[in-house]
Amino acid sequence: MDKMPAWADAVLVPLISILLAAILSALVILAIGENPVEAFKLMVDGALMRSSGWGYTLYYTTNFIFTGLCVAVAFHAKMFNIGGEGQAMIGGLGVALACLFIPFPHWSIALVVATLAAAAFGAGWAFIPAWLQAKRGSHIVITTIMFNFIAAAVLNYVLVNLLRPVGAMEPATGRFPEATHLPTFQDLFATAENPLFRGSPANVTFFLAVAACVAFWYLIWRTKLGYEIRAFGHSESAARYAGISPVRITVVAMLISGGLAGMMALNTTMGEAERLVLNATEGAGFIGIAVALMGRSHPVGVFLAALLFGFLYQGGAELALWTNIPRELITVIQALVILFTGALDNMVRLPLEKLFLATRRRSS
Repeated sequence: MDKMPAWADAVLVPLISILLAAILSALVILAIGENPVEAFKLMVDGALMRSSGWGYTLYYTTNFIFTGLCVAVAFHAKMFNIGGEGQAMIGGLGVALACLFIPFPHWSIALVVATLAAAAFGAGWAFIPAWLQAKRGSHIVITTIMFNFIAAAVLNYVLVNLLRPVGAMEPATGRFPEATHLPTFQDLFATAENPLFRGSPANVTFFLAVAACVAFWYLIWRTKLGYEIRAFGHSESAARYAGISPVRITVVAMLISGGLAGMMALNTTMGEAERLVLNATEGAGFIGIAVALMGRSHPVGVFLAALLFGFLYQGGAELALWTNIPRELITVIQALVILFTGALDNMVRLPLEKLFLATRRRSS
């Protein structure tokens, strides 16, 4: 009875956290001699008021949906998967191997096979930390974070020594065959009279990310496995008493988590670059942690939080291009959002709970 309503927890807490982060960001922008109102208008114009800006915003949103869902699955099992970055890197390797060595007749078939490859490689990379947690008691945070560095080293070795075209200097694969190139939003929606999304990298994997949100909801709240994951996350001892195997749930939840992270590579590797390059993830695996926290590990919340960070990424690029605000300051703004929605969540939550409790007592 002393907690706030569910709608307040889902809407008010994140909204107030974002407003606090925005106020602090405005003060920082003022401190360097820029106008925060004009900066915000420029961000909105560059990220939301043009179709090309929307294309970039949705491209980044796609990445953050996959990595946010990756973290959210682990959260429901009370695990903290910080390895989304490395799992996405290895997922990209699976995409590259499928696109380079299987002669696909059409992009739709290539997308299905590449999706399976990305999910399998990402899940495979998550399996070892999962097994170590389940069988040896190794902390999942430590093992997944270390596996990010191992993944970067593995990818670097493979690109430099195995997949780099002969005579090329850049550590990257050759361009994927044309039959594997995914339709962009420009291909799908632009016309001669109305050239929408011109030059933006948004592509059909955005719809796959939305489908992943729906599948996530169905899995967690409408299946026996989802119930077992949530039960294990609420109380391991109670789950064990009910006959739920902690080892199985730990491994399965992490396999699903790693598979979702691996699927992010479809957007960056197959959809945008059309080849595998180093650092294609660009920190999206870590942003997924903030997305899952802000979205309360619910697919609707994850989608909206991913859209917010997509806006911050694209709007930040516009600020860096057209103002004297350095790109590093955009990272500061993103960090403030993460700080208030994650680390300082109770700073907003506790006063709100007291306010709702006081209101309830007055009305009773």
